[in-house]
Parts: sequence; structure tokens; C-alpha cells
Amino acid sequence: MTDVRVKICGLTRPGDVEAAAAAGAAYCGFVFFSKSPRHLGVYQARDLALGAPPGLAKVALVVNADDATLDAITAVVPLDMLQLHGSEAPARVAAVKARYGLPVMKAVGVASAEDLSVIDDYARVADQILVDAKPPRDAALPGGNGLAFDWRLIAGRRWPVPWMLAGGLTPENAADAVAMTGARQLDVSSGVEAAPGVKDADKIRAFVRAAQGARAVPKLV
Repeated sequence: MTDVRVKICGLTRPGDVEAAAAAGAAYCGFVFFSKSPRHLGVYQARDLALGAPPGLAKVALVVNADDATLDAITAVVPLDMLQLHGSEAPARVAAVKARYGLPVMKAVGVASAEDLSVIDDYARVADQILVDAKPPRDAALPGGNGLAFDWRLIAGRRWPVPWMLAGGLTPENAADAVAMTGARQLDVSSGVEAAPGVKDADKIRAFVRAAQGARAVPKLV
């Protein structure tokens, strides 16, 4: 067994939070993006966060959110981390971290080797990096599209802050993702759903089991 940590993102129901915690997930994610089928209002998210057991880190996913939006979220929802999933510049990441006093995770979309160059810039200001698949040009969502990128691009790569792998992950490929990239953290949303925004407890358990049972030895190919 490995110490791979799992984030179950896009939780919308109390049972989803319970399933994530029972499976051994380290993080649960709440989405604040109106175009997403996983979008929550602040009071919905507050109730879910208050029901989360101790030790399950509560993460708010936002997309190019302004201060007023973040003020409204953080004033109501007890959170452990903010996840910036839009086109926020490094300066914005630093400003959010300073304003709210919470750890900040910055998502970076990857489709080719050229996309990796900005990760170092974000690693200087963010507490964690989420390495995700870059969405297609016509995609309505910046993440949660069930798409993967070529994991060989980051095989054996390391950055100065902790990072998570996301994009197209499922219970069936979680172990391969860990083995190929050496990732110690995985983020999944659509890959453990019965329908958009509806998590499946059996898939959550299977995903965490596969991730934690994987051999975290990167294949340098």
C-alpha cells in the first residue's frame, strides 16, 4: 500500500461526503461554478462542510472568482483550502492567499509539453498545484470533463510544492496513473459518478482502493 492521497471533487449530497470519508479520501471538493452540474450554493456547501468528519479537508473550487464571490463563500462555508481553476495569474493566486489566509491550490491545464512551463511560476505562490487535462476549446467546463492528457509528459516530474494529478481518472486507471507519473495525490470527479453531479459510493471506494494500492514508481517513458 502507498500513501497516495485522494480528493473526491464535486460533491453535492451528504451521502457523497460520507462515502468519501468512509473510503479514506483526504479531501472533498465543493464546486462554485454555475455552469457545472456540480455547482453548489453557499448554504448547501456550508451544510455539507459542517457534516464532514474531522480530518477530511474541505476544498472550494472556483473559476476566476472575484473578491466579492470569495468573500461570500468564505464567510459562510468552513473551508480548509481554496482551489483556483480558471485563468488566474500568479499575482492573483498570491493575492487570494494573502487575503483569505487559506492554502491555495492552482489548477494548470496540460495538453502538451509547452503547457508545463507555467507550473514553476505558480509553484512559487501556490501551496499546491493541480495538474489537470486542458479542456477542449469548446468545453463549457474548465475541469470535470472526463478527459486525460498524456501522462508521459509528467512521468517522474517533481515541483517544489505538493501536486495532484487530475483529468480522466477512474477506478480502472487510477493505479496506472500513479505508476506512470509517480503522483502521490489524485483528484477525481466525473470518474466516480453515476450521472453528472451524482457520485457513486461503490466507485468512490474502488477509486480510493486502487489509488492507495498502486505502486507509486514512475515509468520513465
